[in-house]
Amino acid sequence: MINHIKLVAVTFVVACGILCFSMAAQKQNAPNIVYILADDLGYGDVSVYNPTGQISTPNIDKLAAQGMRFTDAHSPSSVCTPTRYSLLTGRYPWRSRLPVGVLRGYSRTLIEADRTTVASFLKSSGYQTGVVGKWHLGLDWEMQKGNEALLATTDYGIKTEMDTALIDFTRKPTQGPNTVGFDYSYILPASLDMPPYCYLENQTLTELPTSYTDGNKLQTGYTGPFWRAGKMAPSFDFYGVLPTFITKATNFLKKQSNKKPFFLYLPLSAPHTPWVPSPNYKGKSKAGEYGDFVQQVDAAVGEVLRTLEQSGLADNTIVLFASDNGPYWRENFVSQFNHKAAGEFRGMKGDAFEGGHRIPFIVRWPGKVKAGSVSNATTTLANLTATCKEILGNKTPNPEDSYSILPVLLGRAKQVPDQPAVVHSSSIGYFAIRKGDWKLIEGLGSGGFTEPRDVKPKPGEPVGQLYNLATDQLETTNQYQKNPEKVKELTILLNQIRQGKTR
Repeated sequence: MINHIKLVAVTFVVACGILCFSMAAQKQNAPNIVYILADDLGYGDVSVYNPTGQISTPNIDKLAAQGMRFTDAHSPSSVCTPTRYSLLTGRYPWRSRLPVGVLRGYSRTLIEADRTTVASFLKSSGYQTGVVGKWHLGLDWEMQKGNEALLATTDYGIKTEMDTALIDFTRKPTQGPNTVGFDYSYILPASLDMPPYCYLENQTLTELPTSYTDGNKLQTGYTGPFWRAGKMAPSFDFYGVLPTFITKATNFLKKQSNKKPFFLYLPLSAPHTPWVPSPNYKGKSKAGEYGDFVQQVDAAVGEVLRTLEQSGLADNTIVLFASDNGPYWRENFVSQFNHKAAGEFRGMKGDAFEGGHRIPFIVRWPGKVKAGSVSNATTTLANLTATCKEILGNKTPNPEDSYSILPVLLGRAKQVPDQPAVVHSSSIGYFAIRKGDWKLIEGLGSGGFTEPRDVKPKPGEPVGQLYNLATDQLETTNQYQKNPEKVKELTILLNQIRQGKTR
């Protein structure tokens, strides 16, 4: 009997040891994750997607050759802030406190204080987490004493900016990237054409914005080296922002090891305006200063990838590359440079048309994702959280709008399992839903920056747009009135998704 008890005890200890060893090994083998998010980069700006374009992107092309290139990937919104909210939370942006539009540099944080993000999930799973780059999700700037009551107003600093005269820049913002799951952060508050022009490291200003800029090229129509007037740090250099972010990102990577997995979110500030390529990139493309800036972005991506290789981290690192929405590239630029930044799609940034939200999306995972593979799966950037959870074997419920693309990455599925459809929102709040070949847009016009943006239907005209993308990729033939059953089907499904009834 005693020997039997001893045997059971020994067996239990051995089993526990094996289990602990297995769990430790599983944790040790958890893949690192690097997510590079370009800003306003078009589907047709990457040469592997658009070989006849006027821009060369050898580093991004090489990444595609080493992994899987998606041809039907979409940003959840066709402008900046909403997409970033979706990417980090796994929720469509219209579920947030800012259902339409973007934040500014003096906006309060959009991510809810108790909201799980992909960063907080990975941190709780043992990852070292970092963000370097353009934040554009708001900061809870501290108020000058006596004005704290304004913060009790739900929409203050969300639908309107905070009053800069009431902000105490000597105090650390109370909410930001470090309070939503990032161990380390080095950020620009918003877009590079929006004040304040300054950096924050771990939510502390590296230099107070005590200087001022009158803005630059204000009459260019939001192109070229355009930026708005406003506060800036005395040493701030617009041309140095992209190089600074890459330096900070590679420094973060060099500090990592194979002992603990890490997640680096790298939202670049380029090629969004201002288009400010460094002197050694000027004239390198055939698409003007915008194309030159894109080629500098490509070189920056190459520098990150080389750092992973040189640090011995590449083999166990998933690298994802995407853009936050379509390009700001007007028709006159298409003619002038013979370059289609949105590829063979209609529209541009802001639009409900494909050019507003169909984006380059590439995933490299050595030994897991087949090199040189191409996927036609329809997906959105909201799917990151669910994908990470499945990779780590986490069975807890996913956020409302996040579905795992892991089966697609591993070649086990042609489409994203269980995903009922994908939904896009435009800059003025148009909804578009895509299921299979069919796409429904609620409203007439582009819904964004392409004119006409908002068309009021005349009596007898359709009130929305319906396109079959398999036969009409350019969205030229509106079948809204010819196919009322498809309109009804997609409308019902869109309402179900809005109401959260598809899970």
